[in-house]
Amino acid sequence: MLDSCKLKTACNLPFIYNKKINTAGTSNADVPLADPGMYQLDITLRRGQSLAARDRGGTSDPYVKFKIGRKEVFRSKIIHKNLNPVWEEKACILVDHLREPLYIKVFDYDFGLQDDFMGSAFLDLTQLELNRPTDVTLTLKDPHYPDHDLGIILLSVVLTPKEGESRDVTMLMRKSWKRSSKFQTQSLRLSDLHRKSHLWRGIVSITLIEGRDLKAMDSNGLSDPYVKFRLGHQKYKSKIMPKTLNPQWREQFDFHLYEERGGIIDITAWDKDAGKRDDFIGRCQVDLSALSREQTHKLELQLEEGEGHLVLLVTLTASATVSISDLSVNSLEDQKEREEILKRYGPLRVFHNLKDVGFLQVKVIRAEGLMAADVTGKSDPFCVVELNNDRLLTHTVYKNLNPEWNKVFTFNIKDIHSVLEVTVYDEDRDRSADFLGKVAIPLLSIQNGEQKAYVLKNKQLTGPTKGVIYLEIDVIFNAVKASLRTLIPKEQKYIEEENRLSKQLLLRNFIRMKRCVMVLVNAAYYVNSCFDWDSPPRSLAAFVVMEDMLEDEEEEDDKDDKDSEKKGFINKIYAIQEVCVSVQNILDEVASFGERIKNTFNWTVPFLSWLAIVALCVFTVILYFIPLRYIVLVWGINKFTKKLRSPYAIDNNELLDFLSRVPSDVQVVQYQELKPDPSHSPYKRKKNNLG
Repeated sequence: MLDSCKLKTACNLPFIYNKKINTAGTSNADVPLADPGMYQLDITLRRGQSLAARDRGGTSDPYVKFKIGRKEVFRSKIIHKNLNPVWEEKACILVDHLREPLYIKVFDYDFGLQDDFMGSAFLDLTQLELNRPTDVTLTLKDPHYPDHDLGIILLSVVLTPKEGESRDVTMLMRKSWKRSSKFQTQSLRLSDLHRKSHLWRGIVSITLIEGRDLKAMDSNGLSDPYVKFRLGHQKYKSKIMPKTLNPQWREQFDFHLYEERGGIIDITAWDKDAGKRDDFIGRCQVDLSALSREQTHKLELQLEEGEGHLVLLVTLTASATVSISDLSVNSLEDQKEREEILKRYGPLRVFHNLKDVGFLQVKVIRAEGLMAADVTGKSDPFCVVELNNDRLLTHTVYKNLNPEWNKVFTFNIKDIHSVLEVTVYDEDRDRSADFLGKVAIPLLSIQNGEQKAYVLKNKQLTGPTKGVIYLEIDVIFNAVKASLRTLIPKEQKYIEEENRLSKQLLLRNFIRMKRCVMVLVNAAYYVNSCFDWDSPPRSLAAFVVMEDMLEDEEEEDDKDDKDSEKKGFINKIYAIQEVCVSVQNILDEVASFGERIKNTFNWTVPFLSWLAIVALCVFTVILYFIPLRYIVLVWGINKFTKKLRSPYAIDNNELLDFLSRVPSDVQVVQYQELKPDPSHSPYKRKKNNLG
């Protein structure tokens, strides 16, 4: 059976197969491929033998990733200090078609550092016999060092066709494979990125309300639950609720619908376990095809393979928020459509669809002087344009360091304080796309109708990299809607990477925190000088203010008892790492909070500073005409009756939501536009097409 499974290393991967290999090793060129459909691939990861040593002690901490296309479908557990690991882990994977091979990549886990590559191989799914268990031996190779012996991985696989699939889906997949071979190759290399670039047909708004009677996973009879959501490539992870079996999350987020018939949202509940692998609490699913559109559905879902319920609100809405077109057929040049867009966001439409704040058009024209990512001294660049969770990309220009895309992207703006991110990648046939450069442009800093050359930056957006990209951007928005949306929670990105421990980042956050503390210390010295009467007029004024404003407040500190457990050395190391990451994040949050307050007053973002001034002026006028006690009474009534009027409303603090839009000092540096090299003199032109 092993002879019938032709296994090749990743460096020699052919993406389009037109042959079938029989057991005798001869090819039957006339045997057609099976019609594309849905398959179930059951994999048992058995063990590894004679794997490569990557640690100083002559061992490794191996784990395995399974990928199909650009999508990771399974990741094994880590076996510490072992070159002959035994996993015996099972995975069930749904496969759309068999033309994309299954990648197997092995890595050595490194605490606090980037994991080391230990080798890769792939399994040609077209050569597997259906409904027959197959033992597979994969020889690991490194494409850069093909002569190195990196050991083997042993698997057991069973490929089963799924019955009852929709005929429409099958016909759609047949049509997709009638396209040119060049497009097929491109879509296979970057399948996951291109799925994210498709125009969606609607939006799924999900509000995670609460959990009820969840399973206790800790020794104290409680859990630290959080929930993961997945719809296709889209993922969302809720916050962790410590020590409870009835958590109250009240988080809202949106997914995009790419299929007319909807899809299935996979939901899993987990218990956070410091220093160990998180414990599984249960799972459930939401079939979107069974829900009616333009209506909010309250769902109480029983967790399978566990205990308890999850309470959700799910709303499906039709949407056409983005589009892609060629520069030569730009529809916005039409005068009538331009006037309709201006009218749509005019002052008379303030209270019509508050979520529709504005309109963004991005023309990705070309790039120059890009970094050479291939051994031939060229690159295969394509461009990804992101606005929050809206993500589109251009086609790939092969073997070119000065590509021309000439694409026009349009987005609906839900938050005027969003940041447009444009990233250039090099398409790589055998590996992940290589990063070439990136720019981040706040929408409020855009000058309409001006073609500019933006210097590409590194991944951290802290310094320049090679090349410039030419963009022309136009923004139209309603200022009143934008101001109102500033006072609601900011949209979270579900594709953000989790923070990792970094010595440099930890030190930077500590220095930022120190600056904020020094501001408070200096303020304390200033207040203390008032009591010392260093300046009699100032001390007298402070005394009068204190008499008017003094109030007694008492605060009670609740102390949580911490359960102590005996842990092994490895678990203690993991716990220390998690604590360091938490400290790193807390320092960042506290420092950012102080910097945002400072940047509000120093006019870093004039729109927000003006908004603060207008709000203070309005509040002053209200106080002049309405006594403070009446304002407090109305506020209290609203606060106490909010749960009665809207039991599933998400709590928020308007002041904190406002400050979340103000950039921190780190973000100011990231958004700062670098001056291009004098050799790059972009042709700048102003247009009156968008006002």
